[in-house]
Amino acid sequence: MASGIRDKVAVIGMGCSKFGERWSDNAEDLMLEAFSEAVTDASIEKDEIGAAWFSTAIEEQHVGKSGIPLAMALRLPHIPVTRVENYCASGSEAFRGAVYAVASGACDIALALGVEKLKDTGYGGLPQRSRGAVNDMYWSNMSAPGAFAQLASAYQSKHGVARDDLKRAMAHVSVKSHDNGAKNPKAHLRKRIDEDRVMNAPMIAEPLGLFDCCGVSDGAACAIVATPDIAKGLEKKHMVTVKAVQVAVSNGTEAQHNSWDGSYFMTTRVASARAYAEAGIEKPRDEISLTEVHDCFSVTELVTMEDLHISSEGGAIKDVMDGCYDAEGAVPCQIDGGLKCFGHPIGASGLRMLYEVYLQMQGRAGERQRSSEPVFGLTHNLGGFPHQNVCSVVIVGQAGA
Repeated sequence: MASGIRDKVAVIGMGCSKFGERWSDNAEDLMLEAFSEAVTDASIEKDEIGAAWFSTAIEEQHVGKSGIPLAMALRLPHIPVTRVENYCASGSEAFRGAVYAVASGACDIALALGVEKLKDTGYGGLPQRSRGAVNDMYWSNMSAPGAFAQLASAYQSKHGVARDDLKRAMAHVSVKSHDNGAKNPKAHLRKRIDEDRVMNAPMIAEPLGLFDCCGVSDGAACAIVATPDIAKGLEKKHMVTVKAVQVAVSNGTEAQHNSWDGSYFMTTRVASARAYAEAGIEKPRDEISLTEVHDCFSVTELVTMEDLHISSEGGAIKDVMDGCYDAEGAVPCQIDGGLKCFGHPIGASGLRMLYEVYLQMQGRAGERQRSSEPVFGLTHNLGGFPHQNVCSVVIVGQAGA
């Protein structure tokens, strides 16, 4: 019987490029920037890596849907390289591949790297037309802000929330993330904002205003994972092990059946429950030390905290306003600034989230470092629309926890 991957894999090194408008750099430059930090952090030689997973989502980025761009950019030693794409959860998908390879015994050390150069293409997050596929994922009358605005409206209706109360809670989410991002030299947006500015910003899709939406940027992030025995030999001050990796994909229920009311993410509820079971976590609100979630929109973060079983259903607004998810709150969320301040280079975001949790576990987050030592950290990566999406939940923690 399957027993999961808890403590079978350790994260031995991570790296992250500066995110932003990297006009003078190409994707290969960003890959090398993230990888160089990761391999130095891991204290290994490049030739020790046995396999790699490469995530990038937008077709225009690289010639051919393969792992060749990563192998060439890093001059990897003719090892297997697998290119993966799973909507906005692509970075987490690359991490899952690397973790499973080590856990299975297929290799001792594996690499996951995600990158995207979106600014050059002019990509702004609007729907893209496929090339004649049978299941065309293009909706001419739908945008990401529009779809997530519907999520906000459904949540508001289900829980009887006044519009101004929801708006203020979403504003607090954005203000909190910008406060955190101002302390992060690798973030794209580093200016603090206040609630009045958020509340009075131009409307994008009711009730989502300008500051409720994350931006587009360029960036790369990287993780190197290995067996715990190898990690012990490296004599790290804090060994960070993988406790759980779970993915849930919409099967059509949300879009094709009225049992779903549109106010939550079914996949997040499923993936998080599985992840907690795999990690041995029974009370996530008490046991999870910090989270990095997919805050493509401020309402997404708010709803996600309920779907992760940290806030009670309908209780996230109170928790947000009480400061539960602030940097020094009970369960800080987006302590690095999140997608809100980094932007969302699709292939890199899941690994960028993990990078912050890893730094916090190592006590190396600088000005952002939590005053209390984290035990378990969770990342949540969501791809697609509320009614059709893929969700990845990763839990890492101190060895022995």
